[in-house]
Amino acid sequence: MRRAAAIAAAVALGVSGVGADQLVPQPAPASAGWRELAWPFPRDGWPAGRAFRCEGGGCDGTELYVRAKRGFCNCEGGVADDDEVDRVADLDLITPRFAARAPGEAVHVGGMRGRARAYDLAMADGARHTATGIALSRRCDLVVAAAQGRGDANAMRHAALVFLKTPEMKAWMMSALDGK
Repeated sequence: MRRAAAIAAAVALGVSGVGADQLVPQPAPASAGWRELAWPFPRDGWPAGRAFRCEGGGCDGTELYVRAKRGFCNCEGGVADDDEVDRVADLDLITPRFAARAPGEAVHVGGMRGRARAYDLAMADGARHTATGIALSRRCDLVVAAAQGRGDANAMRHAALVFLKTPEMKAWMMSALDGK
């Protein structure tokens, strides 16, 4: 019904049927189980990003925070090492007490390359969580993501990367890097 109304409105405005289809709200990203939340962190020197929570499956309860940091990367080498992931991946927004579990690994999302690294988090309430920090570069810009929860860090990393690779998220990340 909504689609028919959108098409009728577009035809009335003289827009082709192909363009009218783009007026219809797009479905949620294809990776099942993720729903968007409000950005939970206070303002800082970077624009707010997007936050998501996974409900069900192997990532149940995982929260994912994603944002662009334009002009923040080594333009030549991109994300060079694990120390850079430690510095930029926004884990300090979740808790200032985090420790890397092991060396990170190279990751790719769309045309961006970077690194992902697993962490143990000591939360303010005394709870222990695991996390994955992800830093991806494109030219002199970064997209950073932090996935955190009570589950297995490897499962969270996998679920977060699958979600970030959806066409909708890749399009949003490119748009955010372009300042749109």
